Amino acid sequence: GKKFEDITAAFLKKTFPRLSHIRPGSWDIHAVGARNRRSIADFEQYAHLTILDEASKSNPELAAALGSDYTITPDVVVVRNLVEEFTLNDGCEIADEYSARKTSLRRDNGGLPLLHASISTKWTMRSDRSQNSRTEAQNLIRNRKGRAPHIVVVTGEPLPSRISSIALGTGDIDCVYHFALNELIESVKRCGDAGSISLLDVMTRGKRLKDISDLPFDLAC
Repeated sequence: GKKFEDITAAFLKKTFPRLSHIRPGSWDIHAVGARNRRSIADFEQYAHLTILDEASKSNPELAAALGSDYTITPDVVVVRNLVEEFTLNDGCEIADEYSARKTSLRRDNGGLPLLHASISTKWTMRSDRSQNSRTEAQNLIRNRKGRAPHIVVVTGEPLPSRISSIALGTGDIDCVYHFALNELIESVKRCGDAGSISLLDVMTRGKRLKDISDLPFDLAC
């Protein structure tokens, strides 16, 4: 699992920055590594979770009311760094001391970097464990202040039935990406399992399952 996280992060580091002509900006892509609830609070949309965490530690009743729904631990993150004044006003002054004083993108406003994408990596899937990614996605959506990040799952799971447990349905995960989708489709066809062939067709035609090569381009949207 940890190696798959690192490989996914390395792949995005090599590919996504090459789309700077489509999606300009200063980016940081890395595997989160050690899991802790503060990691997500390092980003602008979730900075308020630090306050909730500290308050709940000193107040058992508040801790019981809040639970741990705000605890979110992505595997790989794509981070948009904030923009300096000379970049914001390149060519003409569009942000000054009176305007654009609340936007999160402007470094001078004192905010934190923006979480552009949260990526959950699953080398394989068990139907019960796959729901962790769905719950994590729901927490990212529910607990944010501001724009939601891209929320995706990258997997190497070979069984279409297990992939479908997280890929089918909408409202939480943007999409599931397979590290070898074309090879998986060919293998399933050779096996001749009509049910698996049909399930893969439903997921791919419905744009719920894509190849890993699609991910950098989708992140540029």
